[in-house]
Amino acid sequence: MKKGLFTALLLLIIISFSACQKTDTFKVLQFNIWQEGTVVKNGFDAVADEIIRSDADFVTLSEVRNYHDTRFCDRIVEALKKRGQTYYSFYTEDSGLLSRYPISDSTTVYPLNDDRGSIYRLVTKKGGQEFAIYTAHLDYRNCAYYDARGYDGNNWEKIERVNNLDSLLILNRASVRDDAIIRFVNEAEKDKAAGRIVILGGDFNEPSHLDWTEATKDMRDHYGLIVPWDVSVILEKAGYKDSYREKYPDPVTHPGFTCPADCPDIALKKLVWSPEADDRDRIDFIMYSPFNGLSLTDVTIIGPKGDILRGERVTEETADPIITPAGIWPTDHKAVLATFQLVK
Repeated sequence: MKKGLFTALLLLIIISFSACQKTDTFKVLQFNIWQEGTVVKNGFDAVADEIIRSDADFVTLSEVRNYHDTRFCDRIVEALKKRGQTYYSFYTEDSGLLSRYPISDSTTVYPLNDDRGSIYRLVTKKGGQEFAIYTAHLDYRNCAYYDARGYDGNNWEKIERVNNLDSLLILNRASVRDDAIIRFVNEAEKDKAAGRIVILGGDFNEPSHLDWTEATKDMRDHYGLIVPWDVSVILEKAGYKDSYREKYPDPVTHPGFTCPADCPDIALKKLVWSPEADDRDRIDFIMYSPFNGLSLTDVTIIGPKGDILRGERVTEETADPIITPAGIWPTDHKAVLATFQLVK
């Protein structure tokens, strides 16, 4: 009898505790929009349509240009409103941010200078929890993963392949990608101290050390190199998790290529950077800082199943989860969509 009473009381406590917990779900979309969708006919509308279809709470954008003295942030917010969805934004250059929730603070973390990348931040609140969402479009110059494959990482002319790791990293560090990401890490420490969930989405223009590994050194024109790419290493050392690699840790079965994507409505010549190389890589990321009660529940790629390989269009045969476009695909990148759950 006593044992039965104890079991019943224990069950009641567990049920009561579970009832007190609240679960909240949110989504983050990283989307390089290829010059605001201007390269592809009707690309701007396609960008808006894909944002709506993603049902993302937060969107981190790359290649915001504000062409012809327009404010892209205002135009995309209005386009989304016409589609029945309310988002908030603020003026940015190069990279951009969208939030379903009112923005209480916004800052320029790494300002655009000579087209060498940018980082912005917003602060908002969802369900009583504050979020600090960062967007990064990092320096496109000195892209050493091209040098490793026999193409100059500044002008994409064919060169002798750089096969020495130290030389490759010297080339990589001639960019300002590492400077920008260190700025982010330092700024985000303040948000973490304030109890905010910190998430960074971006086109890093640099691969991950989690992809150039022992397992992949003889694949994808890595030519035996195992590379500790700077940006991903800095973020890992600062405690950040790579959402795609957390969900899919094997870079052999799930390479997660995001660029160069096969944009079907664009001439092949506009998609080819290194015509004799395999330059497929994962350069678009959603990173997050661990937070009590926060878990990653899903992550997927959005875009065409095709990529560009040695100057030709190919269809991928990987195990990567890919949501194909509903209509026009507006960019030469694939997007990344991560779903998180917060238990309070």
